[in-house]
Amino acid sequence: MISVQMTPVPRGTVMAYRDDGVLSRAMGMLVAGQLPPLPPAMAGAFVTGVLLLVGVAGADDLAVFAPAVALLLAGSGSSHRHDGRLDWLVPPILRLTEYGFVASVGFARDVPPVLIFAVLGAMAFHHYDTVYRVRQHVYPPPWLATRGLGWDGRMLVVAVGGLLDAVTVMFGLLAAYLWVLFCWESLTCWLAAPRAVDEAADGGPAD
Repeated sequence: MISVQMTPVPRGTVMAYRDDGVLSRAMGMLVAGQLPPLPPAMAGAFVTGVLLLVGVAGADDLAVFAPAVALLLAGSGSSHRHDGRLDWLVPPILRLTEYGFVASVGFARDVPPVLIFAVLGAMAFHHYDTVYRVRQHVYPPPWLATRGLGWDGRMLVVAVGGLLDAVTVMFGLLAAYLWVLFCWESLTCWLAAPRAVDEAADGGPAD
């Protein structure tokens, strides 16, 4: 019998969409929620975008880490409540930058497109699943962000593949790992979800 604990959605639902990894959360803890999330996210995305435009994604040295490290600036706002008027922009900025980095490294290193889209698809599935869960007043368990590596961890894993000249292998392993993890966790969660959760979200009776 499947048993999964349904985790309540945090008070600031925008935070549920961030998908922060260990490093990002650690940076947020350092500033204790005192830094608004939008400015560092925009700064990190801008620097990352410039680095990708100048071809850093194809670098064969430590420079391949530069975009991922630049976006880590966004991690400093991870512990904020995200209750500002424009803070809802932070998750889309993180998604766009993460997807852009993964795609740029993949195509710059001649990774087979099927593997690139497999990694992107796994991440997109996870993010869509999170959005739907929040609509149902359910939040993924805290351990999922850690085991799913978070946007920061996934970017660093791809960068490691670039440094080791093993990008294709890394994309294959990452795609397999993420699909198995996210599909298994999502399936077990929804199979264990009480019917009252769906009915409450649809405005129906909870009995």
